[in-house]
Amino acid sequence: MKKQATIMGMPVTVQVLDASATDEDIQEVFAYLHYMDQKFSTYKTDSEISQINRGELSNADYSSEMKKILALCEETKREADGYFDINLNGILDPSGIVKGYAIWESAKLLEKKGHKNFYVEIAGDIQTFGKNEKGENWKVGIQNPFNLKEIIKVLKISNQGIATSGNYRRGKHILNPKTKERADEIAGITIIGPNVYEADRFATAAFAMGEKGIEFIEKQRNLEAYMIKNNQIAVMTSGFEKYCV
Repeated sequence: MKKQATIMGMPVTVQVLDASATDEDIQEVFAYLHYMDQKFSTYKTDSEISQINRGELSNADYSSEMKKILALCEETKREADGYFDINLNGILDPSGIVKGYAIWESAKLLEKKGHKNFYVEIAGDIQTFGKNEKGENWKVGIQNPFNLKEIIKVLKISNQGIATSGNYRRGKHILNPKTKERADEIAGITIIGPNVYEADRFATAAFAMGEKGIEFIEKQRNLEAYMIKNNQIAVMTSGFEKYCV
């Protein structure tokens, strides 16, 4: 069973191969993602994060989910040596962590229902469980940032997450917190992690670091990365090759 929707302004795909899957299972995932969008979207004037940024809510009024996300953002900031920071001139934007977190949490909803073979994707960031319809690890392609019609790497992953950060789809949208400028030193970086939350948050930080981001990921436990430089040369971490087809 495969369903698609547009949530958070992005394409969402959920595919569950288990025979026990129902439409209601997938609709529950979509409902959760809508809930997260309503809470954390900086584009919605009535979202909780927008109310916080307007000074309408005090810390004591924050929802438990908001407190958790903001704590995770601070944790990521520390772990990434300040290259992940959601505070821009007093305005909070946790979108660099919310997407991966939401994918991971929605995938766990399916896992709790007993499903074993499925994936949840939002705009290229994916959480996989189990196997695909051929009984193999899920295949995921990496786009060429200089030619979006070309797939330059095909990967196979299972029970892992994958996330990509780059400017080639949404323009320069990732801030380098150190320089306060939009990051553009590299074309893109794809990270494989134990789950999509870990992959997504560190992809954002590593992209902000520029070319030294690949060295940062090399030092992280359970993360592998494939970076494409602006000169169209690719580099990868020492363990990335094992996922390539």
